Amino acid sequence: MGGTAGRSRNLVLAAMIFAVAMTFIDQTIVSIAVPQIQRELGLSSTGVQWAVNAYLLALAALFAFGGRLADTLGHRRLVVAGVIVFAAASALCGLTPKGSLAEAWIVTFRAVQGAGGALMFPAALAIVVQTFELRERGKALALFFGIAGGLTAIGPILGGYLTEWTWRAIFWVNIPVALIALVLIAVSKPVTEHRPASMDYRGLALIAGGVALSVFGFQQAPIWGWSNPAIGLCIAAGAALLVVFFYVERRTPEPLIQVGIFKVRAFLVENLVLGVSMLVFVPVFFFASEYAQIALGKTASQAGLYLLYFFLGFVVASQIGGRMLDRGGAKRPVVLGCALAAVGFFLWAGRVTGLDFGTQQWFVVLSGAGMGFMLGPASTDAVNRASRLSYGEATGITQTVRNYAASLGIAVLGTTLVSEMHNRVTSSLVAQGMPRAQAAAEARQFSQSQGGGSGGAIPDFIRLDFAYATRTVLYAMAGIMAVAAVVALIGLQRGLQTEQPEPASEPVPEP
Repeated sequence: MGGTAGRSRNLVLAAMIFAVAMTFIDQTIVSIAVPQIQRELGLSSTGVQWAVNAYLLALAALFAFGGRLADTLGHRRLVVAGVIVFAAASALCGLTPKGSLAEAWIVTFRAVQGAGGALMFPAALAIVVQTFELRERGKALALFFGIAGGLTAIGPILGGYLTEWTWRAIFWVNIPVALIALVLIAVSKPVTEHRPASMDYRGLALIAGGVALSVFGFQQAPIWGWSNPAIGLCIAAGAALLVVFFYVERRTPEPLIQVGIFKVRAFLVENLVLGVSMLVFVPVFFFASEYAQIALGKTASQAGLYLLYFFLGFVVASQIGGRMLDRGGAKRPVVLGCALAAVGFFLWAGRVTGLDFGTQQWFVVLSGAGMGFMLGPASTDAVNRASRLSYGEATGITQTVRNYAASLGIAVLGTTLVSEMHNRVTSSLVAQGMPRAQAAAEARQFSQSQGGGSGGAIPDFIRLDFAYATRTVLYAMAGIMAVAAVVALIGLQRGLQTEQPEPASEPVPEP
């Protein structure tokens, strides 16, 4: 297959899994340590949210750039560069100093981590796609996403124990993973073809600015208030830049993104499904971790075990979904997965206020299984719609959509959680005899910190109020996944696809 003849495809797959495992791990391991990071560094509520969101923002803003670079400069070269940048930024996150520099430091290097991931992930996925034949990609990418997800499942557990020693170790753990990835890349020497072209920096500026501004507006809404005109201005300006980006790219000879690919119905629909479902997939780790530690009173390591149930369902179902894709196409596993996730989140929501994890665990597994069924097949089917020399670009598009949606999900669902928490705590304090104005002020402090800065035992009524706020968020997630199921059911067509034709320009093998 291409330049990979005589090489072990499985070794190439293993190398790429270890490379991207860091990006998966950092989407979950940090959520476990959020309360400890906030307390030790004295971060504001906004600061701790940006310590999570800066990573996702950088990924979303730069994925298209990374995918384009991979297709024009070489996929292996970009994977190696991304791994090195990611590992270096991880080390610096772990070295965050206490004091006035802490917030700016950790947010900055979380963004650099995201930039490294944006360089690495599209190139790594493109290598896997070019290495395996079309009818084997579902199984291969099920392993890619499933094993990476399995390594991520270790992340929350390992993160919990590491946090009890020092939260800084959750970043340093990326360094040995990066070293293993670099060794495997050196041994397997994956060879792919790329197509040299000029870089569209105008398009990069437009998409990065559009993503950053619009998500910033949603992120700041809980802090500034929706009535603040700056919120609407940021969101509107970001959306306008993205619209301009679309029209500019249509007229650019060598654009950052070939927006014409959205005329392919399956590619458009799969990206719609991924965009809707990613409003849920990354945020659920953040909110579930907080629920476990605040409402259930779990330690960080126990919160990691709570998230492990989600990944148990995810890893098993992703393998089944990949095989379903290879046998019969993407529609069945994608629709089934979205529907199962919707049911799982709905049933999970109905149990969280009981403050007993034993009654929730199978619904957590079901939610994870639903996401596992749909995520790999939807991503694989979308990338398969591109030609072999544009896999990095197609991956960049799908990952931009996914991470942009994840950032919006954290912002919008975070607003929902804070608002519901504020209303419930206010009512609880008023019921205890506190004047409403004072109760509202106290509730605002509780809801903004979400227990992260309490430093002591959390009152029982706060635990219950947080559980009710989490229930609202989980019901919203169930509704979002139901929408994704309807989009997939109506938009996707049954059956297998054929290999896409190659572009006219001459490919260049990577040295």
